[in-house]
Amino acid sequence: MQNNKINSTTIIGIRKSNQIVIAGDGQASLGNTIMKSTVKKIRRLGVDESVIAGFAGSTADAFTLFERLEAKLEKHAGNLTRAAVELAKDWRSDKYLRRLEALMAIADKEKSFLISGTGDVLEPEEGIIGIGSGGNYALAAAKVLMDSKMSAEEIAKKSIQVASEICVFTNNNITLEKI
Repeated sequence: MQNNKINSTTIIGIRKSNQIVIAGDGQASLGNTIMKSTVKKIRRLGVDESVIAGFAGSTADAFTLFERLEAKLEKHAGNLTRAAVELAKDWRSDKYLRRLEALMAIADKEKSFLISGTGDVLEPEEGIIGIGSGGNYALAAAKVLMDSKMSAEEIAKKSIQVASEICVFTNNNITLEKI
């Protein structure tokens, strides 16, 4: 039986030396078929576009969450922490949102968070977030590279590249946003 779940896969968030980067691969798969290789999974949010966000999971669900997060940012005057907590509360308790299958990595100049539908709002201890099917591979690569002289952007790109060589749901068509 073929798995008909769409996999939109690897996202890495890096915070290093006052640089904040979120990068993602470009592959969307349906079961074992690559449906598209140029999906953009990273977006700037907020009135002043001071927040960057990436998603892993169902594309339609992610766009719903991007819209909700943007509304929370507007309601809370750009306060990312407050917006993230409010989104997580809604996501966990709302009957419709509860069914959404995605994870989000979000960041602004001050904070980075991983948000899940179970109500989690996690701030990474080492400034690295990895989500999606190749997220753990990218996370492992980034942890090793954080002690190098590489910039946050270089670490993010290399981490996605490493994940793309291991995870069949990840490609090396990288999109990236930085602050």
